[in-house]
This record gives sequence, C-alpha cells and structure tokens, in this order.
Amino acid sequence: MKDSELVLLSAIDLRGRIARGELKTSEVIEAFLKRIAEVEPEIEAFAFLDPELARNAAKAFDAYRATGKALGPLHGVPIGIKDIIDTVDMPTENGTILDAGRRPGKDAVVVRRLRAAGAIILGKTVTTELAVYHPGKTRNPHNPDHTPGGSSSGSAAAVAAGMLPVAIGTQTNGSVIRPASFCGVVGYKPTHGLIPRPGMIRHNWELDTIGVFARSVADAAVVADAIVGQDPFDPDTRLTAAPRLLETALTEPPVPPTLAFVKTPGWDEAEPETKDGFAELADHLGDACVEIPLPETFAEGNPAQHVLMMAGLARNLQPYAQRGRDKLSKKLMDAIEEGGKIRAVDYFEALDWREALNNGLEQLFDRFDAILTPAAPGEAPKGLASTGNPVFNGLWTLCGVPAISLPLLQGPNGLPVGVQLIGRRGEDARLLRTARWLVGATEAE
Repeated sequence: MKDSELVLLSAIDLRGRIARGELKTSEVIEAFLKRIAEVEPEIEAFAFLDPELARNAAKAFDAYRATGKALGPLHGVPIGIKDIIDTVDMPTENGTILDAGRRPGKDAVVVRRLRAAGAIILGKTVTTELAVYHPGKTRNPHNPDHTPGGSSSGSAAAVAAGMLPVAIGTQTNGSVIRPASFCGVVGYKPTHGLIPRPGMIRHNWELDTIGVFARSVADAAVVADAIVGQDPFDPDTRLTAAPRLLETALTEPPVPPTLAFVKTPGWDEAEPETKDGFAELADHLGDACVEIPLPETFAEGNPAQHVLMMAGLARNLQPYAQRGRDKLSKKLMDAIEEGGKIRAVDYFEALDWREALNNGLEQLFDRFDAILTPAAPGEAPKGLASTGNPVFNGLWTLCGVPAISLPLLQGPNGLPVGVQLIGRRGEDARLLRTARWLVGATEAE
C-alpha cells in the first residue's frame, strides 16, 4: 500500500490491519511522518513533533505485537494531543511563551488512558494562547488564507490535512465544534464530565470538556471509548457503566431518528448560504426533521456561558498575568480583566441558567432523538487574526450536552460548513448512532 493511501485509512482500519499483521506500526508512523513533512510547513498544526521519538515508540509497539499478547483497542494508531494537555515525554507549553520549555512531571489522565489503549502520541498540536482567543500559527488546510478556528486549531487542521487520523482537543465555548466545522472534519464534544480532565489547563470546570477530532463518527467513538470514565481527581466524573460508544454507534437505529431543527438565538448571525443549506437539508430529510422554536429563555444561554467562562479565566489564568503581563496578548488580558469584575451573584445566576435550560431541553428530547443546528455561522472566515464566531456553541457547552459537528455542507467559497447535532446529557452513544445515520441519509442523496 502506498503511503498516500495509508494515511487516508480510518483509525479503526489502521488498528485492524496492524492487529492482523497486514501493517506494522512502524510503517504507519513513517507514512504519517512523510505526510507531515509534505504539508506541515504550510499548515503549521504542530507545536511539538519529534520523529525519532515516534519511530522508537513504533518499534516498541511492533516488538510487543510479535509477542502475541493482547493488543489495546488503539494499538499503533497515531494521535495528536492539544498542547494544553500534559505529556511527560513532550513539552506542554500551553500556547504561551511563559511556558516555553515546560516539561510536565506526569501525563494527563486522558493521555495515560490513550497510551494504555495502545495509541502512539505522535505530537502536540497548536492551541491558541492559553486556549483562549489569540490565534496560534495554524492555517486552514482547505485554504491557508482562512482561519482553522480555535482554540483546538492544530488538532482540527492536522486531521483535516491527513497528518493524523485522530486528535484530542478541548472546549470551553466552541473550541472543538467550530474548528471541526471550519476544517471539515468530525468534531465530538462529549457530555460534560464524561472524560476526566486532570492534567490540562483549567478555565472553568463547569464548562471545560475534552473532545475528539476524527474523519468519521466511528473513529471519534473508538477514541472516546478509550478515555471515558470516572477519575477521583475530577469531581464532575461519575462511576458508571462504560457507555459502549463505538458498539452503539455502529448499530442501526431501531426506528428512523427524528431531528428537531432548531434556530438558536444566534440564527440571525448565520450567513445566507448557511441558512439556505439548512433549509435544503431539512427538506431532504422530510418527515425526519421538524423545525422547533426554542423558548425565549434560551437567549440567556450564551450570556450565561460567557459570564462563567470570563470569571474562570480571571481566576485560573491570573497567575500568568502576574508572571508576565507584557508577554500576554491584549485579547487575553482584556478577558482576564473582564472576568475579574464579575460579581458573585451574577456568577451563581449563570449557573442557575444551566439547569433551567436543561429542564427545557428534557421535554424536547422526549420527542426527538437529537437537535439539528449549525456548528458555525458559515465557512471559515478569511484572515488569521480571529478564530471565528462561537455563537452556535456556547449554549450547548453551558448545558453540558453532547454535541458533534459533521462536515456535510459547503460554503460559497468551497470551504466546509459543519452540521451540528445535539443530544441529551449522558446519551452520547445514541447521539453518535444518530450522527452516523444522518451521514448515511445525506450520502444517499
């Protein structure tokens, strides 16, 4: 198999071929390193990459497979880690010069679980400055003059450019769903608290969520399966039965799903072509898609999320401002200063909105399998000074519901536009199954 063909294989296909002896892990890693060498100079998705470290790991994985011992569910699959998540064998610099050369003493929980599953950490992917607003160096693989989104810019771009089959990102506002939309890949943000977060930079743990970038729903599911579960140092995780995400995602729905097409309070900010695309999609789905208005109270969602995020930034990133205010961007300093002015009563009122809005969603999910809504206002904006508008993301992050962006539409300049599906809290497996059904329903057109 040619290297150019190998790097297009799914993560599930890669692990299967490695397990059957049809491919060696070293062959897989060499193919991806070759692809990185070809396109990374233009895309700049990696914050850290050590080819020899990856090659040595691949040799060790091949030697382990030769023993005949049981293999992990991700054995030999290369993966990228957003550079706000700690890796003991690689720097974690958090997108700021203030952490240049920082070497964590141990892996983050999610990295430890990926290694236990057999994944090879190929490199660290670019984040915006401290995973907030100020863009990093990464460019959109579809057009380098356009933003890849953020803050998980490198993870989304690396998967879109074929430099990685899968990657890990994080979301506090729209940092998985939006870059997935802009870069034309699958972006999965799980239910809040499904994946433990110790070992990553903290903004506000009421919102912070680890997510997955992949080329398919199934690939996102197999990675998530390896990292979900309770951790004693993450109070938002729970000791529950494994959700069996991949197993459920690969099944056919017992009955055809019904989607609630929702024009959120940000609908006026959607581009005309996005509105037209969703009208055509809803028409194509026919009776399987019903337009449902949200109560006016949902207009409080994005403002409440903003209050929580800004206050969290002020609390958790203040040490950076104290260490080196002159080394931080004006965007970040403005955010920290804004957060420092938020009153406690406003913070707790924003928390109250989370549960109030979720109560409203429960009634909707009693009737529908998922909510259908844009992942972003449109295609990736031109220019690299901004990571785009998160208006279609904050509400769902506040509510802690699972969300997934699917690359099903295209903008006027030929760039991808994501279709976002939202599921009930805790019903991630059902959401992923519905997402696969939707992909199939659009492909059959």
